[in-house]
Amino acid sequence: MFSEPRSGRLAAWGNSLLAGLVSPDDAVFAIVGDDAVHRVEGLPGESAPVGLTLALGRLRALGATGLRVALPAPGHPLGLSGPPEFNARALDAEEAVICHGAALGLVPEVYEAGPEGDVHVEVVWHCLSVREAPPADVPSLGEAERELAEALRDATEVLSRLDVAGSGPVAEAAIDAYRARAERGREVLAPGYPPRAVRVLELAQRVGLLISLAYDNGHGAAVSAGEMSARAQALRPVERTARRAQVAAYNAYVEERERGVR
Repeated sequence: MFSEPRSGRLAAWGNSLLAGLVSPDDAVFAIVGDDAVHRVEGLPGESAPVGLTLALGRLRALGATGLRVALPAPGHPLGLSGPPEFNARALDAEEAVICHGAALGLVPEVYEAGPEGDVHVEVVWHCLSVREAPPADVPSLGEAERELAEALRDATEVLSRLDVAGSGPVAEAAIDAYRARAERGREVLAPGYPPRAVRVLELAQRVGLLISLAYDNGHGAAVSAGEMSARAQALRPVERTARRAQVAAYNAYVEERERGVR
């Protein structure tokens, strides 16, 4: 099932904290979310893992002025800039955070503990060196919004015919749960982000949810090999476009700083 990337929460609320728009306690609370605890390992100057509050302060002292997100997938190093060792670790985790202004990146490792029904999640962010270079394949907000609209339009006919996108009671229940979670006051992005970034991320997250449902619900009405192939061909570019749009939204704060908007 689709879920918000931890790197997105860390980058968004970390950016808001670096800008002085939220307190350290509020930022850490939002980043940790439903997890039990987050720690950062390998931070320069620290011999042991440290908490998020100390880590974010240390990253600021090391020169970080903003945080970017990477959401790579096999064959698509989205948001990465190297070196290969960091890229490989980020690809394994399917996400990472890249510091702007400091040649450092953070990759999460997730641990689960406890009996069934009472599992708690701990996250260790591994701090590693990165190459200071433009991130791979990240569109502007405007490009991401247009691409997402076009991909949805092109895929709707195929997905509807094959009965795999947002149809049936299971899909409707999942979408209702997603909407209810959003309406309980969850902020899509942290303070300081432009409204367009919020709009793009909301749409990308909804598309990501529908894609997740399509994959989770088997083959839907696609019963022949040709129909299953058509289904996969329709989903892949939409999924890729949705990931690109998410990264563009999370990275909008840093992009605006580079353009001198802030």
